[in-house]
Amino acid sequence: MSAYKDFTARLKLLISKNPHLITTTLSNIFTMRLIGNKTHGDLAEIAIAEFINQFMYDFKSVHVGKDLYRAKAHEEDIKIINEITQAEFPFSLKAYGDGPLQLSTDKNFIKFPMLRELGMLIEGELLAKVWAHDVFAGFGNLNILPLIYDEKRQRCNILVFDAEAARNRVTRIVFSEEGKGRKHPVFRFFDVDGDYVCEVRYGSGTANALQRGLWTHTKNGLKYFESVTNGWIDYSHNHVLVKLFSHALVATSKGHEAALEKLKQDIEELKQKSQLE
Repeated sequence: MSAYKDFTARLKLLISKNPHLITTTLSNIFTMRLIGNKTHGDLAEIAIAEFINQFMYDFKSVHVGKDLYRAKAHEEDIKIINEITQAEFPFSLKAYGDGPLQLSTDKNFIKFPMLRELGMLIEGELLAKVWAHDVFAGFGNLNILPLIYDEKRQRCNILVFDAEAARNRVTRIVFSEEGKGRKHPVFRFFDVDGDYVCEVRYGSGTANALQRGLWTHTKNGLKYFESVTNGWIDYSHNHVLVKLFSHALVATSKGHEAALEKLKQDIEELKQKSQLE
């Protein structure tokens, strides 16, 4: 078992024993959408990193700051350290609605052109060339932790994409022209059963971030996802948190320190009630 799979298995076990912990955290994360539609994504990285530090005793997490994020070679947002084995690995946290999910970007616009050179239908020996190419060398090691949310029903499902299983089961890659709701062509990956796995979107420099890179779909490719939360978890908006943020933004660091101490006490009470090991 890889270090990342071991981590997600431990996370799933924690959530199954103490679902209220993740429910509280998810409620606070998605409350941020009341402040702004994109606010929750960045704050989710901070929240999940702190969740790991507070409730997963064998693991330490480090949130990668935005300045470092822009400079680093990879896309990951959080670094995890297993304090038992000392294994270190990064992962990327995504907060997406239930549907299309970006697995990785393609900043250099090379994935789609590379596939286009191989033809309209890629299978057999041509498929082997895809996996042997540097562009797809890390496909089976995608460490993605997506918070998939359904805002209308106020529920969230933490789904982990099994990239290793996906790679092992892909049997053909098919070119598809522009279609309904899509202006650019894609290469779709299918497995031995003919089921959808993922896709590489148009990679031209004129395409925006939503029109390029490696994508999948949480509904169409559901067989390649595992739910860390054992299905959907209902969340609710925490309006007190919004008030806390508004007051904190006009308060001094002295007030912040006092509030922080109260929050630490609350977290300790949560730990004691949950009897975390």
